[in-house]
Order: sequence, then structure tokens, then C-alpha cells
Amino acid sequence: MKTQLFIGGEWRDGADGGVIEVADPATGEHFEEIAAGTPADARAACDAAHDAQLAWANVAPRARSEILRRCWEVLMGHQTELAHLIVREHGKPLADANGEIAYAAEFFRWNAEEAVRIRGTLAHAPSGANRIVVHHPPVGVVVMITPWNFPAAMITRKLAPALAAGNGVVIKPPKETPLTALRIADLVTEAGVPGGLVNVVPTQDSASWFDAAVDHPHVRMVSFTGSTEVGRVLLRRCADRVLKTVMELGGNAPFIVFDDADLDAAVEGAMVAKMRHSAETCTAANRFLVQAGVADEFAQRLAAAMRDVKVGNGFDEGVTCGPLINPGAVDDVDGLVQGAVEAGASVELGGRRIDGPGNFYEPTVLAGVGADSPIAHAEIFGPVAPIITFDDVDRMVEIANDTEMGLTGYVYTGDLAKGLAVSERIQAGMIGLNRGAVSDPAAPFGGMKQSGLGREGSTEGIYEFCETQYIATAW
Repeated sequence: MKTQLFIGGEWRDGADGGVIEVADPATGEHFEEIAAGTPADARAACDAAHDAQLAWANVAPRARSEILRRCWEVLMGHQTELAHLIVREHGKPLADANGEIAYAAEFFRWNAEEAVRIRGTLAHAPSGANRIVVHHPPVGVVVMITPWNFPAAMITRKLAPALAAGNGVVIKPPKETPLTALRIADLVTEAGVPGGLVNVVPTQDSASWFDAAVDHPHVRMVSFTGSTEVGRVLLRRCADRVLKTVMELGGNAPFIVFDDADLDAAVEGAMVAKMRHSAETCTAANRFLVQAGVADEFAQRLAAAMRDVKVGNGFDEGVTCGPLINPGAVDDVDGLVQGAVEAGASVELGGRRIDGPGNFYEPTVLAGVGADSPIAHAEIFGPVAPIITFDDVDRMVEIANDTEMGLTGYVYTGDLAKGLAVSERIQAGMIGLNRGAVSDPAAPFGGMKQSGLGREGSTEGIYEFCETQYIATAW
């Protein structure tokens, strides 16, 4: 396993020789050291990406496409290795890690197909004096900042369309989960991506690193996935150079259950929407808005399903919920739970941290949660399901939309017309209607309000990494 910085197609130590210690969240033990990048390393990576991008932009789309498809093949050929790496540095159950690699690799196959379909237009000017030619060249150098909860997929969802469009990239992975990023860079190089196009520079000093990258004269775009709080800071900084940005930020997803819903399906969907990847996802169901007629039964069924969740090391057989990423995450989740209980919520299941080693929290169901409770307005990022009861549909929609976040929502009902009508009223970029999962490389991923700007995946995703140029000409 290579643990140095990857810059210009070469592995090298950081400029100051610093290191980052990587911990196993299931045990708390440090198991690896990697090179820590400096602002000078970030600038060197931007230089390398620029030099490589100039040639890459002139490579035929079909040739780029074939290399991306080869990336998909190589990643899937190393699925087991990569999944084990994710479990070690992130802690999610092995089945979820395997699923993440399949999802991550698919972005290369999807964008291999999109690389040859970047469209332009040709039209007559209304005056008849000239023609209007529009095409979509690559942006240039893209800085990518990715989160720890999906160490592979949050990289490839950005990297694949950026390469497909003809860009060079510099990636700053999180210090909690940098190993997967370094291995992916190694594998895509093996698959044929030219040296210098993909650069990976982890760091201990994110602010100085970002300043150096943003101020680099060849950087033209920043793509970020992470918290809304950090996203606001980065957007302000990007404004200094008017950089193009794509931001996939926090969520506070309502999971709505009507009294005509199939409760078996609703509970099954709730377990997917809440608990996959140890409940540490931005699309996770965060608030359960359940109609009064089925609220008690839904709470009981959900608690029974959560009771069957096996918590433990992601490598252990049968484990479906791993540790949270660090001790601070456990503190945050417990603080929200205890605050809700003090405000009058009842604990149907769980409600406590699990003694170490490791960063574990009990799967928890809270009933009788108030719509104004702090837990209803915070992104929980842990295995906790707060249930809010509703009678009036209009009031429920107000509660669902009473947040600055608007990434995902879920609606369960036996009436498709009602489900579609309510889905259209939810202020979120993605809705799961009688489905507990929404992510798909072929679908546009992104949010409304303070959950982000732009879209990743689908046909829209590749155009985020392109400019639009218009040429006026006559013949």
C-alpha cells in the first residue's frame, strides 16, 4: 500500500516530511501513517494537473471513454481489496463497503458512455447574419475536496466526469480516510489515466492547503462534498477568484409515512434510508413524520427492526452497523438524544453510547419527538430515528420544509397520486417515493436550499465540469 503523496504521476513525501496517523474507528488504534501535504505540495499538484490537462483535453472523446471504462474494470477487479480498506479506515460493515465500491466504479462506466455524448449546438442567428456555434470545452484544473463517509464513491462521482470532460484534478481526501483515495489514484493510473491528471494530496492543515489551491492561477473550479458550514466558508473563499463551484452539502431528510402505507415496506425502506453505511450518510432519513393512525405501530415495528441490528466491527460476520467515525461523533449523537429525552421524547429502543473500545452507539428509536426539538433540526449522522406524529397534511409539509437543508426526502403511501403530489411539495433535490434508496449514477444527485449547488451524476454531471463557449461565424 502506497502511503506517500501522489503528484505528477509520482509518489513523494510531503514538503515538510509530516505524517497523518490513520485510526481504526472500531478499535481506536492507529494502524497506518501517510504523508501529509503542505500548501507547497498543493501548488505542485495544481501545476502537474495543469501540465497534464493541456494534452488530455486534446485526446479524442472515444479514447478518453475507453480509459474510463478500463478504470471501471480495474476497480471492480480490486473490489474486495478496496472494500477491506474502507472497513479498516472507516468502519462500515463489509457488505456496505462492497456495495460502495460497486457504486463508485459505476461512475467510471457511466461517464465512459457520457464522454462521447457531450453535445454542442449549431443555429442560425435570428437576423440571418451569422451562425451560432456552441460547444463545451473542459474547465481546466479542478480541486476536489471529499468527505470521510464514502471514501471511494465521493471521489469517483467527481473524478469520472471531470476526466471524461477533459480536465485535470487535485484531490484532498479527508485525513480520517485517505488510504482509499491513494489506492484509487494508483489503480486509475494502472488503468491508463496519464500521469499528472490525478493528484492526491492529503493534509493536516486543510485551510492553508485550500488557500494555496484556490489561489493557484490555473485552478478554475472547486467541487466539494461535506457539511453546509464548511461549504459556506469555501464558497466565500472561491468568490475571491470567481471560481466555478459544485457543492453537495448537508441534509435533514424527512421520512414521511401516511396511514395508508404498506408498513412492512415502510419499515424496510426506513432501515435502508436510516441505517445503511452505519447511518453516516447525507441522504439518511433524519426525521420520521408518521401519520397519527399508524404512528404507534410504525414505532413498534421500527424498534423491532432496529433491535435486530448487529453492531460491531465491520469485518465481523453479521454486523450491519459499524462504529461512528470518531469519539466526537459519538458525543454529538448522544447529546442530541439526551436533549430530545429531556424535552419529552420517549425511548423506544437504545439511547446510549456503547462502552469502548471503538466509537459505537446503540441503534435508537425515539417516539413523541417535538417538531421544534433540536434533534429535528440537526443532521444526526448516527443510528437514531426520531419519530414526529402528524394529523394535518399541510402542517406536515410545513414541518418537512422547516429546515435550511433540502437534499433528500422519502414518502411512503399506498396512493401514488397523493405520493407524487406530496413529493412535489417537499423542498428537496431528491425524493424516494416508496423507496428507501435514491442514489444512482444515472440520476442527478444534489440538493435545494443550503444542501448544495449543481448536480453530480446523470447527464447533468459531466456538464458541471465543462464551460460553455459560443462562436459567432458565417459562411
